[in-house]
Amino acid sequence: MKRKIYDCQEGCPVESTLQIIAGKWKSVIVYHLLDGTKRFSDLQKLMSTCSRRMLALQLKELLADGVISKEVYPTVPVKTTYSLTEFGRTLKPVVSAMEQWGMMYNQLKSSEVKNTQISES
Repeated sequence: MKRKIYDCQEGCPVESTLQIIAGKWKSVIVYHLLDGTKRFSDLQKLMSTCSRRMLALQLKELLADGVISKEVYPTVPVKTTYSLTEFGRTLKPVVSAMEQWGMMYNQLKSSEVKNTQISES
């Protein structure tokens, strides 16, 4: 899959970050792997609106970028786990900031909806 090129200045650190974590599910995968190693099925349960194909694609890209590692156990059936690499763990402050901003945004939107419902009554 061809990477999207963001319109930033050459050497832009924001563009560099987006090259790694852009994609609908990559940040969410990193967020869940911050809690520890997960199997494909665990991630699927946590991200129920993400298709199996999309999850596999996003995991493949994160693997290629060195953000996550994959371990395959020689069992029947085969057990595969995913975890953050040391490099991947450096994304913790980025993902934590996204989590905090998202919580603030959700609270803001929730209070706007409540205020709209009250004024319509």
